[in-house]
Amino acid sequence: MRFSDLVRMSTGNLWRRKLRTLLTVLGVVIGTASIIVMVSIGIGQNRSLMQAIEESGSLMMIQVWNYGRGSSGEELLLNDSMLEEFKKMDHVERVAPRLNFNVIMKQGPYISEYVNVYGVDQETLDKIPVGEGRLPDKDADSLEFIVGNVTPREFSNEKTGKGYWDTGEVPEVDFINQPLFTIFDRNAYWNSQNGEGEPPKKYLLQASGMVEGDIETWGEYSYGVYCHIDSLKAMLQKVFRNKPIPGQPTQKNGKPYKEFCYEEVQVYADEMENVMDILEKIQEIGFQAYSNVEYVQDMQKQSQTTQLVLGGIGAVSLFVAAIGIANTMMMSIYERTKEIGVLKVLGCAMGNIRTLFLMEAAFIGFIGGIVGIMLSYGLSVVINNVASKSMGGMYGGGNGSISYIPPWLALAALGFAVMIGIVSGFLPALRAMKLSPLAAIRNE
Repeated sequence: MRFSDLVRMSTGNLWRRKLRTLLTVLGVVIGTASIIVMVSIGIGQNRSLMQAIEESGSLMMIQVWNYGRGSSGEELLLNDSMLEEFKKMDHVERVAPRLNFNVIMKQGPYISEYVNVYGVDQETLDKIPVGEGRLPDKDADSLEFIVGNVTPREFSNEKTGKGYWDTGEVPEVDFINQPLFTIFDRNAYWNSQNGEGEPPKKYLLQASGMVEGDIETWGEYSYGVYCHIDSLKAMLQKVFRNKPIPGQPTQKNGKPYKEFCYEEVQVYADEMENVMDILEKIQEIGFQAYSNVEYVQDMQKQSQTTQLVLGGIGAVSLFVAAIGIANTMMMSIYERTKEIGVLKVLGCAMGNIRTLFLMEAAFIGFIGGIVGIMLSYGLSVVINNVASKSMGGMYGGGNGSISYIPPWLALAALGFAVMIGIVSGFLPALRAMKLSPLAAIRNE
């Protein structure tokens, strides 16, 4: 018997018993959709986690802070010499220092006594999303900076002392078109306010641009102002000359070190699997360091456990559907006993009879799997819409995607449904093969 004949006969048998086939297929549909939706929730949570981590910082990045002790207890300095040691480590792709400094900024009646200035390398600057203006120019005559989109909230009226948090109104500070009076020596400023000493020198600095986003948008570069690290170093050396720079460590005699020390450094690995090795080497030196990979590994283990539990719950529905398929196929054999006997008398091979019933069971699994996949995509859309409205887009990096169905999950569920159908129809098919031809023909 040709394969096409087997396909035609199996589909015809299913079509003749429409209601029974429909009810059996419905069980497979519910089981398939249950597995996909349950597993998709676990995948969606893991995907949301990965998106959030990618937005907050690269998985290739290791954060190193400027406090540590060597093996003999000596103080470690996170300076250019130490950065060269990091660069020599295997699999280190890039080392990006960050020089932090706090200044006072004034424009018109508005003032902020605590503005964070971050000096970063050019590659980091190039990653900053510009909403207005442009990125700072390293070769400009004076220090240029790009302002974080929520930084205006930190300004207040110098006369009234009220700002955004008091009035709900954003101070009208024009960063792009008007320069800002910038005070680097904050201690001297506060002393002069108390009548002690001369007021420090003010520097007129110009912002080159604003970070993309409104006053309520949070991002990696939303707070403070950013400039090129070499420009900030040159400015600090100009302001303080040979005096100790606030925030920078000094030698035992009180004199500043020749090299700048960085509050934090970002070390980038070439591959994610090398991150932990580099992290351990940095920690062995004596620095405190952290990578998102540590957090991700723990969360992924929890996510995999969640997916297994949810998938197991959904598999119960498909197991019940498998019992339905087996019952349907067994009933079909009892009803078609004479037909099976005729096929055997006419010389039909035992393998063809077995294949015929296995194909019917596989078709039930296949049809149920296809419809179940379509139903699961619909349910996923509904779940995401409900989550987006009720949770305010807390899931999925702000897009409300609590359920995510990747193509491989749909294909795996379809294959699983077909396999369940074939396994469920195996015993009924064996029974059909073992029927006696003469007894089957005499059966009423």
